[in-house]
Amino acid sequence: MTGVQELLTWKADFETGVAEIDEQHMILVHTLNEASLKLKDDAAIDSLEQITQDLLAYALYHFDTEETLMQEYDYEEKDREAALRHLDQHRRFSEKVVGVRDALKAGESIPPRELIAFLNDWLVTHILNTDKLLGAFIVARRNGAAND
Repeated sequence: MTGVQELLTWKADFETGVAEIDEQHMILVHTLNEASLKLKDDAAIDSLEQITQDLLAYALYHFDTEETLMQEYDYEEKDREAALRHLDQHRRFSEKVVGVRDALKAGESIPPRELIAFLNDWLVTHILNTDKLLGAFIVARRNGAAND
């Protein structure tokens, strides 16, 4: 087994139907792939810290976009359980990445392959389940709003 993490490939299955969300997801996939390639050659703590910092910053920006859309389209009012689950996943992801960054700053060793696998798995699972549900809701609301 090599230290190279398999790269994510953007698939039509990842599309939510909401352009702004899909564009940001493509950037996240690209960023994770770049991180994976960088880490195969350089697993220094500084590199891991920088990658987690960059990913967290973009993830927070992306989460803000999704959460703004959730408010704009009254997602919580229409499907409270799904909205709260979505928000909770965002918070738990952020907490996990902050925990990894704190561990790295404390000098703890974190296998790069495990970090990338976690990030890739989380992103794919979140897109295919939680974000697709939100996307379907927003698309329905946008289509409904156009017919009013």
